[in-house]
Amino acid sequence: MPPPSPGGGGPRTATPRQRLGLVLGLFGALLFGLWLFQSILTPFVLAGVIAYFLDPPATRLTRLGLPRGVAALLLVLALVLFALLCVVLLWPLVIAQIGVLVTSLPSYVARVGAALRDALERLGEAVGPEYMDARLRELAISQVGGMLSWLGTSATRLLGGGVAIFNVFTFVVVTPIVAFYLLRDWPRMLARIESWLPRRSANTIRQLARDTDRVLSAWLRGQLLCSTGLGIYYALGLTFAGLELGLMVGLLSGILTFIPYVGSTTGLVLATLLAIGQFGTWDGVLLVVAIFVAGQIVEGYIIYPYLLGDRVELHAVWVIFALFAGGVAFGFLGVLLAVPMAAALGVVARYWLRRYLESPLYLDPPRTGT
Repeated sequence: MPPPSPGGGGPRTATPRQRLGLVLGLFGALLFGLWLFQSILTPFVLAGVIAYFLDPPATRLTRLGLPRGVAALLLVLALVLFALLCVVLLWPLVIAQIGVLVTSLPSYVARVGAALRDALERLGEAVGPEYMDARLRELAISQVGGMLSWLGTSATRLLGGGVAIFNVFTFVVVTPIVAFYLLRDWPRMLARIESWLPRRSANTIRQLARDTDRVLSAWLRGQLLCSTGLGIYYALGLTFAGLELGLMVGLLSGILTFIPYVGSTTGLVLATLLAIGQFGTWDGVLLVVAIFVAGQIVEGYIIYPYLLGDRVELHAVWVIFALFAGGVAFGFLGVLLAVPMAAALGVVARYWLRRYLESPLYLDPPRTGT
């Protein structure tokens, strides 16, 4: 039984039930806050992501003698100017690509349908008419045409009305302001949070936080390199290959690369279908496929092994599950929070696995008799 306090009050040390209650209470409060304020949290979480990215260069500028507030202001302004420059340069090109998509979509659908009909006819000749019914073939062709029309229309609406999807005031004005204040006060906020840690577990929590930061920063740096590099490569490669919508497909593939395998697969399928619809020959299609195969080789054998090594400890399947689970639970806000939470859960899981492997639960010898 714990000894009483000098004043005759409660026990000096917390009980296991109190510790468990604190953890469950904080976790429940976090989930309830996310659920209650999910409609307004997205710009604040995005600002937190920006502050997390810009904290290392801000710290370097501070060490050079620049005040933290000035360093934060300069970095946020540089990021805003870079974003505006990208919008000014890319938006007219994207709008032009949308116009090409709108005017060329019917001919693309017709050519893809014709290519699919030829392929199914050859398949029917190879396997026999009893396995490839004519009505089934026409149904497949009509379904593919309908899917292509729907995808083209949806992409046109999404890109054409992209500004309407996001609240301009919130994302253009509020996010940079919040990011500036978070970046300016980042060390003080971390110090304040650290002062609130329970003394009994403070060292363990600090180590888990450092491990989470190492894993998360390595993954985010790797995905940023991949998304930027592959987006530029796919856009330029597809454009030089003569694909009319190469810029749009390449940029989309690069943006979606943060979802492992999904971005490259999506870009490959879209580019292949567009190449069939535009070129109508297999030479252009094979060139497009070769561009994506080369991009995957560069990503798998150069970017990750030589630039990141084994520092990325987030498995692709775990990342995909976290992104889709976060999107289902909290929408775009959940997508922003998915990878940090996945990294933290992975670090905690490895910590408890080490504890288990060092505990009597694992090390006790097997029974030798009854």
